[in-house]
Amino acid sequence: MRTLTLPEPIAKYFASEHNTEALAQCFKADAILKDDGHTYEGVDTITAFLAAASAKYHATSVPFDLQHSDGLHIVLAKVSGNFPGSPANLSYRFSLDRGLIDSLEINA
Repeated sequence: MRTLTLPEPIAKYFASEHNTEALAQCFKADAILKDDGHTYEGVDTITAFLAAASAKYHATSVPFDLQHSDGLHIVLAKVSGNFPGSPANLSYRFSLDRGLIDSLEINA
């Protein structure tokens, strides 16, 4: 089995998925997150959304592949939780800047 080595801010994002304070430290202050047709701007808005989603769905993400395209880090992860269609493989498209997440787009 291949060991997946993620860039540090991305590894920290997945390790912190249920810890709002730790998640906040992964993002730039003016970061953008796109998920399920919605756009969240700014670290406070992003972490509030992620905290609400964590409380509602109790999802756990397990990254299984890393690709690179046009300067983006694309992580494929198996996500299991209390939501229709669980488990699902999702794509996380990360843009990094100075060791922090600048933008993240999550797609099915």
